[in-house]
Amino acid sequence: MARALDLARRGPVHGPNPRVGCVLLAAPGAAAGAPRTAPEGPGGGGSRTGESGPVPGARVLGEGWHRGAGTPHAEVAALADARARGLDVRGATAVVTLEPCDHTGRTGPCSVALLEAGVARVVVAVPDPNPAAAGGAARLRAAGVEVVLGVEEAAGRALLGPWLVAVERGRPHVTLKLAATLDGRVAAADGSSRWITSPEARAHAHALRGEVDALVVGTGTALADDPALTARGADGALAPHQPLRVVVGARDLPAGGRLAGPGGDVLHLRTRDPREALAALHAREARRVLVEGGPTLAAAFLRAGVVDEVHAYVAPVLLGAGRSAVGDLGIGTIGDALRLRTREVRPLGPDVLVVADVEEEER
Repeated sequence: MARALDLARRGPVHGPNPRVGCVLLAAPGAAAGAPRTAPEGPGGGGSRTGESGPVPGARVLGEGWHRGAGTPHAEVAALADARARGLDVRGATAVVTLEPCDHTGRTGPCSVALLEAGVARVVVAVPDPNPAAAGGAARLRAAGVEVVLGVEEAAGRALLGPWLVAVERGRPHVTLKLAATLDGRVAAADGSSRWITSPEARAHAHALRGEVDALVVGTGTALADDPALTARGADGALAPHQPLRVVVGARDLPAGGRLAGPGGDVLHLRTRDPREALAALHAREARRVLVEGGPTLAAAFLRAGVVDEVHAYVAPVLLGAGRSAVGDLGIGTIGDALRLRTREVRPLGPDVLVVADVEEEER
């Protein structure tokens, strides 16, 4: 399963589909002829630095991972890898990080593909929470295939991360990004804000943009800052993946400006309701959303209880006055404060990134 998880990590972080990996193992006592280790093949076998590597002591028939929407799922990729090697998978065990799907979407059901290939046993890390795709384990069991669920489930759930949250909650996973001074300001008294954080912090933020499906700002930020809302590399070039650029609010946007330039598609949602905005993005299969500002929009998403995690870039800068990072939350006493659970603290040049989860009971 550790190897399957490593393979899954090769898939794209963004997009509507989960990252899934699969390893096919020969049946115990099967005739020799399958390699004990898995050389690089069409399904994506082999090992990389920092990965678990081929399965020790096991005869690996094939490996695969999901490369993104519209491409073969991990199980089908692993079966194709085995066929390309000329290996027979009848009676094999499929070790897969997510329950094989049982529906026809952009591709066919993996449960049927495994049955038709003659796989005898399926070991799964995480049951599929998506009602549209679940049922693979039940179909396999009904056909006489042994199915084992929950192997390394915690590691599997951690890998699925935002996708799992989005499917379970019926809305995109929301990361709120804040970039502020040590005293919590996002702009000076005269409105100037470039640059509070360092180049290192801004580079990290651009990398995060390249991992999400949609980037959200309010009309106030769009009109005042004229942002491009693009993901760029260290050299300033556009990243391979560009998120959908979303502006929330009733005011009209100017015809020109940087939003008219290169980047992801632009979507103007004429609403002030975060839940309504997220419903629209969910309908477009956005699984991971990054909310970047400003303070009014940040407060609105927090008040609505739809923020899952906060990325706070904090610079060792003091202003003493100016706009706060977050607008009014309607909290009047310290006992009602929204307290987060810190997951990571990372130095970025002179700045610090604090990654914190919003606990479900706080929503």
